[in-house]
Amino acid sequence: MRGPDLPAVKAISDAVHGPYTEDEAIYAERLALYPSGCLILERDAVPVGYLIAHPWHSRTPPPLNKPLGALPDDADTYYLHDIALLPVARGSGVGVKGTMLALSEAAKAGFDTVTLTAVNGADRFWSSQGFTAVESQPDLYDPASQFMRRRLSR
Repeated sequence: MRGPDLPAVKAISDAVHGPYTEDEAIYAERLALYPSGCLILERDAVPVGYLIAHPWHSRTPPPLNKPLGALPDDADTYYLHDIALLPVARGSGVGVKGTMLALSEAAKAGFDTVTLTAVNGADRFWSSQGFTAVESQPDLYDPASQFMRRRLSR
């Protein structure tokens, strides 16, 4: 992902996330803070999704549509903030490939876990990727959201 990709990221987010979409400035900040965790997902050289992930705290997911300011020095998890796919990309394997890229980056950065907040029923997809619901749920976006974790093997 690069700066010129941000309008496409925002358009994909708006198309996919409904009430969970974020301002373009949020995506720009994540890109500036942790560029190796920001990817455009393509099919046939056309953007069909994006991935944003970064180091964070395992029990406090970042707030939705709010700037982080900085990444924590004491991060203890790799937070998969978002994988968003347009309908044309669903079922194509792009989401699984993006997940594998995020897991690889997390391991490379030295993290033992990857956490995320599943919305819009995405917990089914995340479960199929080895994520499990965290028993004690932190405050999330809404009661239907699900905080999930995957431990990485070393």
